Amino acid sequence: MATSEGRAASAVGLESEKSAGTVPTHPLLTPAGEFRDVSRGDPKIHLLPAEALVRGRLTPETWRLEITADHTPNPAIKDLAGISKPLTLADGTALDLATLMELGRKHGVKYLKAMQCMNIPTPLGQGLWEGVPLRDVLRLCGAMRNVRRIYYWGFHNNDPKQRFQSSLSYTQVMETAPGELPAFLAYRLNGEPISLMRGGPVRMVIPWAHGFKSIKWLQQIVVTNDYKTNDTYAEQNNDPESHLKTAAYLDDLPKRHRTGQPIQISGLAISGLSGLKRVEYALSREDSKPSAQAGNEVERWIACQLEEPPRDWRRILPTGVSAREVLGFDPKSGKPASWPLRYSMISWSATLKSLPSGKYTVRARAVDLNGFEQPEPRPNQRSGGNALEVREFEVG
Repeated sequence: MATSEGRAASAVGLESEKSAGTVPTHPLLTPAGEFRDVSRGDPKIHLLPAEALVRGRLTPETWRLEITADHTPNPAIKDLAGISKPLTLADGTALDLATLMELGRKHGVKYLKAMQCMNIPTPLGQGLWEGVPLRDVLRLCGAMRNVRRIYYWGFHNNDPKQRFQSSLSYTQVMETAPGELPAFLAYRLNGEPISLMRGGPVRMVIPWAHGFKSIKWLQQIVVTNDYKTNDTYAEQNNDPESHLKTAAYLDDLPKRHRTGQPIQISGLAISGLSGLKRVEYALSREDSKPSAQAGNEVERWIACQLEEPPRDWRRILPTGVSAREVLGFDPKSGKPASWPLRYSMISWSATLKSLPSGKYTVRARAVDLNGFEQPEPRPNQRSGGNALEVREFEVG
């Protein structure tokens, strides 16, 4: 149990309520070259020589996507899946980039999405992704029969052991609720073609999911009547159907601060499926440090300042892109329909003042629109790690 001195320390710095926060410094759009990279495979795809990229259909001119039906014998499946017009390399009908972008002129979508790995504690970045909903691409194949799931994967050095794959249910792909963001094939990031390092020329982007669902270097889609997921992550105690979590992340802090010096704490917060109500921090002295896994009844959680929507989105979005054409924004006013946008991330901050000399621990947590505080209710962290982040520092 915390001492009375510890309780007093938790109450210090009350001037750091959200009204006294400072302007966040994280950009809303992460430059493409500054996304964190967790690509799999050796050698890395973007380091392959030019001739290997051509052979692997990894250039804009050579990229092709096959869409076929799964005919793998399975005693658990009575009726195999079928499609009227498969798209294959063998018959020259595989989808190319020019055709996909032409489809984008009629059905194209744009939206902001934060990329976050399921088991890495730091967001990878946030971009304005542009492409074509997967449902509109699948309609090129005509009528389908006995389809329950959509399997898909990309190029991974033609080594079956390196192949990274994922899947969605037919309903998730074809029956997106109005106002919800669809799964889609992306070919632009922040207004520019997607680079090889980011998974181009074309990658899958699943807005509600962790990054393992947004397969890079997309080249193969298979419709199947199999009821199981095929996700690479599924056999590693991960939840392949888990949605992006509402969570707060703490920026690094200097280890030492002078007495009387205001201390700014800041970070990023992702708005997952359950939305984001607020971000809070808790401050404690070292002699009353609480558990890193659970809240302490005597702690005081103090609200932080959340980044507000930009007044002029023209300064944020790529040249030529209007906020009115981005999903999640009102098409008439160009303002976000909600804030923060679901599956996006924004900055938060607070300022600690008047801290006496001593050693401190600060933690941050998000509270979703259901009132659940991070990390609850998360019985399995491999359904999307969102344990509370901790920073330690000394004053004096």
